[in-house]
Amino acid sequence: MKSKYIYLLAIVALFYTSCKKDLGNYDYSPPSEPVIEGIRNANIPALIGDSLIIKPKVSLAGADPLTDLSFEWRILLLEELRELSFTGYPFKMLFNLGTGERAAKLIVTDKRNGLIYKYEFKITGTTQFSSGTVILSNEGGKGKLSFVKSDNTVLANIYETLQPGLVLPNNPVQLYYSKPLPYQLLSKEEYWIMCNDASSGSVIVNPSTLFFKENFRSQFFLPPSTVTPGHLETLMGTISHGVINGKLYVGIQSTAPFAPDYGKYANPQPGDYELSPMFTKGGSFYLGYDTKIKAFVVFDGGGSYLGTNYGTGTATTLPFNPKNIGMSNLVYFKASESGTTYAFFRDETGTWEYRFNNRLNEGTKEIVPEQKRKFAGSSLVLADSKWVRNNLNVFYFSSADKIYRYNPINEEVRALDANFGGKKVSMIKISADDNTLTVGVEGALYSLDVTVGKNGNIVEAKTINGIPGSPVDVLVRTN
Repeated sequence: MKSKYIYLLAIVALFYTSCKKDLGNYDYSPPSEPVIEGIRNANIPALIGDSLIIKPKVSLAGADPLTDLSFEWRILLLEELRELSFTGYPFKMLFNLGTGERAAKLIVTDKRNGLIYKYEFKITGTTQFSSGTVILSNEGGKGKLSFVKSDNTVLANIYETLQPGLVLPNNPVQLYYSKPLPYQLLSKEEYWIMCNDASSGSVIVNPSTLFFKENFRSQFFLPPSTVTPGHLETLMGTISHGVINGKLYVGIQSTAPFAPDYGKYANPQPGDYELSPMFTKGGSFYLGYDTKIKAFVVFDGGGSYLGTNYGTGTATTLPFNPKNIGMSNLVYFKASESGTTYAFFRDETGTWEYRFNNRLNEGTKEIVPEQKRKFAGSSLVLADSKWVRNNLNVFYFSSADKIYRYNPINEEVRALDANFGGKKVSMIKISADDNTLTVGVEGALYSLDVTVGKNGNIVEAKTINGIPGSPVDVLVRTN
C-alpha cells in the first residue's frame, strides 16, 4: 500500500508540473531576409572601356537595406587564378577585364545578425565588334575586311581604318573563325584571314578589336616554306582541319585547351597525294579528291591516309571507276555523311555529274558508283562559278550574274528570281536550315529566301551595301 501511495503522488506531481503556465516568449519574430531581384543567374553584358554599373533591386522588410546590409562583389579571373573584390552598392567600375564570360558573385551580409547570402551571376565582356557581320572582300586583288553592326551600320575597310599603314594580304580566299567551345576555357579566339599571297601569307586577327595579332605561319610548329590555303573547317571549337598546300592538316588535341600549342598544326597527314580543297569529314572517314592520280581517296577518322583502299560494290560493270576518274578539274564536291553523293567535273566537252553511294561509315568501307551523265546545266557552268549544296542534295550554282537551282532527281535547272543588276556573283553561302542563301556581288551582300515555295527572292531589309570590292566570305557573330 505504501508503494502505491508513493506512485500516486508522483503521478499527481507530474500532472501538476505539465499544466503549469509556460512563461516562454512566444512573441519572437525572425529577422527579415533581404530580397535581391534581377541578379541571380543573370548574364550581364559589359562593354570594354565603358562604365559597368550593376544595381539590382534590393529590399529588406522592417529595415534599411543600405545601412543594415553590406555588399561584396567578386569577379573570377580564371586566367590569373584569382578573384577581384569590390564593396558597396551599387557596383561600379570602368570595365577593362577583356572579352568573354566571367563568373561573378554577390555576397550580401546582414549586419543585424551576421547572416550571409550569396548570389551567383556572370559578366560577359564585349566590344563593338562582339555582335555583327564580318565580311572579307576582294578589291582589285587586295583583301579588305568590313564590319556591319547590329543596327546595319557598315564600317567598311575597318582593318586598315583602325591600323593606318597596315594592309591585308592579296588574293583573299577564306574567313575562318576559331571559336572556343564552352569547355575550351582560355583558348584563343581568333579570325584567320586566309589569302593566297606567297609574299605575305595569311594573317590572324583579334576578333574583339580586329587588330592584327600574328601571321598565320605561327599556327604551325614547323611552318612550310609557303602556305597555300585550300579550305579549312571547324573540327571541334578551336581545333580545325582542312587542306593546305594540297595536304590534309588536323590541329592537335593532345594538350590542355588553354595551352599555347592547342589546335596548332604539326606535319601534314603523310601520303603521296595532292588534294583538291573540297573534302568531307564523316564519322569515321575523310573523303577527298586526289588531283595527282585523279581519283577519290580516303583517310580514316583520325586522318591517316588510306588512299584508294576501299571497295566499289559487287557489280561486275560500273558506270565509272572512283579510283580512276581521269579528270583533274573538280568543279564541286561535298559528300553526304552517307548515302547518295554527287560530284561535278569539267573537261573540254562540258560538265559531268557523278553519283555514288557513300558507304565509308559502314564496315565495308565502300564507294559504290551509280551513275555518270552530262550535267543538265553544263552550258551555264563557268570557270569561276560558285556552288553550294543543301541537306537534301539540291544544288545552287552561279553563272555570271545569275544563280540557278539544280535538282538532280528530275534534272531541273531553274534560275532564281534575284536580280543583281548585272553584277557577277562572287560568293554563295547557305544557312544551316537551308532557308537562306547569302550572296555577294561587287559592293553588296544579299540575302535570298529559298524556303519551300520561294524561288530566291531578295530580302531587301537584309541587303548590305557599301562593301569595298566583291565579298569572298562572311560570318555572323553573336555574343
